[in-house]
Amino acid sequence: MAKTNPFQFLQQTRSEVGKIVWPNRREVMLTTVMVFVMATLTAVFFFAVDTAINLGLRGLLSLFG
Repeated sequence: MAKTNPFQFLQQTRSEVGKIVWPNRREVMLTTVMVFVMATLTAVFFFAVDTAINLGLRGLLSLFG
């Protein structure tokens, strides 16, 4: 691997940082809302699955107890 001097490294780093495309305000808001929506849907799904398993196990255990 070829070594580069610190000055050349800084130039390359600055060049790469210049290629970054930052999201605009609308994109940030949209993705933030989508994260909250998906987190809520996931929470509801796991709540439903947990409730179903709980009821199933209670029913099963009531047969033997």
